[in-house]
Amino acid sequence: MNQNISRRSALGRITRGAAAIAAAAGLSDRLRAADDSAPQLKGRINHSVCKWCYDKIPLDEFCHAGRTIGLQSIELLETKEFPTLKKYDLNCAMVSGVPGGITSGLNRLENHDKIVKFFEDTVPVVAEFGAPNIICFSGNRAGMDDEKGIENCAIGLKRIAPIAEKHKVTVCMELLNSKRTHKDYMCDHTAWGVALVKRVASERFKLLYDIFHMQIMEGDMCDTIRENHQYIGHYHTGGVPGRGEIDDSQEINYPAVMKAVIDTGFKGFVAQEFVPKRPDAIASLKQGVQICDV
Repeated sequence: MNQNISRRSALGRITRGAAAIAAAAGLSDRLRAADDSAPQLKGRINHSVCKWCYDKIPLDEFCHAGRTIGLQSIELLETKEFPTLKKYDLNCAMVSGVPGGITSGLNRLENHDKIVKFFEDTVPVVAEFGAPNIICFSGNRAGMDDEKGIENCAIGLKRIAPIAEKHKVTVCMELLNSKRTHKDYMCDHTAWGVALVKRVASERFKLLYDIFHMQIMEGDMCDTIRENHQYIGHYHTGGVPGRGEIDDSQEINYPAVMKAVIDTGFKGFVAQEFVPKRPDAIASLKQGVQICDV
C-alpha cells in the first residue's frame, strides 16, 4: 500500500472523527448550558412546541433540550414517536397523522370513512399514553360554500365524537389562514369554527386557535379569545409576518394575548409554532417560552 495514501486516509479518518467528537461536544455543551440556565417558569401556561419547526434536530436531542427549558410537551407527532417522548417524561399535546392532511378533510363526505377509521384506531392509543388532543382539518373549499362545509364536517365529527368522549380525548380542528399560507382552506375564521363546534355539540370537539393564522385573517385576538374561549382547546404561536420568532421583530403582542388566554381560565397547552430564523434555534425556542410565560 502506498504509505502517503495510507497516511492521508488515516489523517482523513482522524479529522472526520475529531470533527464528529467536536460536534458532539458542542451539542453537549449547549445542552449543559441550557440545563444550567433552565428558566423558572410561572406555571400558569402549559408549554409545548411543534416539532416540524425544528426538523433538523433529532427527536432525542430535541426532547432533552425541551426538558431543560421547561417544555411539558412536543407535539404534531404521530403515535410511533410516543416511546421517545416517554423517555423524557414529555407529553404530546396535539397528536397528528389524520389522513388527507390540511387540504382533503372533513368537509368532503367521501373522506369520512378513512378519517373515522384513523380516529377509531388512534384515539385508544392516544388515551393510553395520556395525550389530550388529536388534530383534524376542514379541508379546502374547492368551490363549496361555507354552510355546506359546516354541514359535512358536522356529519363526520358526530361519528368521531363518541369515540373521543369514550376515551376522554379532544379532537381539535385547526383555524388556518387562507390569505397567505393555506389558500382556499375552509376553517379560516373563528366564527366559522365556532359555528361548527356548536353544531357538533360535544365537549370533546374544540378549535385549535392558531394565533399566527388568526392575526393574518382577523386580528382582534384578545376580545375574540375572551368571547369564544369555551370553544377553544389549544393554542399555537408564530411571528407575523413570516412565522419567525415571537419577539419584538414581529407585530403580535404575545404577553398581552397570553394574559387574555389565562384570564379565561384556560388549563390546556400553548405550543410554539414559529420557525427560528436565527442560528441558535434552541435559544429562540427558550425565548419564545419565556415571552409566553406570563
